[in-house]
Amino acid sequence: MLNKSFLRRLIRQNTKLTRKHLTPELGLYLITPECHLWTANAFDSPFDDPFWAFYWPGGQALTRFIFDNPLRFQNKTILDVGSGCGSAALASKIVGARTVIANDIDFAALTAIEMNITSNGLGNIHLNSKNLLSGYSLDMKLDYILMGDMFYDPDFADSISNWLENSVDFKTTSLLIGDPGRLSFNNHPMQRFLTKVAEYNLPETCQLENSGFTHGCVWEYNGMFI
Repeated sequence: MLNKSFLRRLIRQNTKLTRKHLTPELGLYLITPECHLWTANAFDSPFDDPFWAFYWPGGQALTRFIFDNPLRFQNKTILDVGSGCGSAALASKIVGARTVIANDIDFAALTAIEMNITSNGLGNIHLNSKNLLSGYSLDMKLDYILMGDMFYDPDFADSISNWLENSVDFKTTSLLIGDPGRLSFNNHPMQRFLTKVAEYNLPETCQLENSGFTHGCVWEYNGMFI
């Protein structure tokens, strides 16, 4: 594991603090077209799979939804699973959530989230590195679970739905999912228990990054998984 101070320097050297995305309220350290890693191959990157350095379409839509609907999240307890750059967690804190937890198993992602927290003048966002999908039981009451761009693979989508079914009390917890329409999400059985609550046009750069997806959608759980 890289030393945190060294990792911070790497992030600053290889990303750009930018607001050119669907949520300009936030400055985020991201790999943009101005960065050399935008066109580099995996061997040229100092990071292992820096997914956290891209602002994926589902995450952009979900974060935009939080900013557009602040009353939903005020004084709530929020868990952002697979937080990546931390945008949804940061937005939740900005609109007045009481407790915000940003969860990611990647040390580089958690370091980037810390940097994004600082760059946006925020505090009191809790970082969590546990692999929740491995069967970790939640030991606190949550008002919202947020998931952006987590349904990118059919097997992983199954793992997510199994964890939700076995670990989450949906009598007290709401689930919001951000996704641009990936097949592994659209074709998953849980789709029939979700309601689309928002749809946003994606910025051009995001479309170029994501195989031409033009819209990001936010879905809310409204039934029982089978």
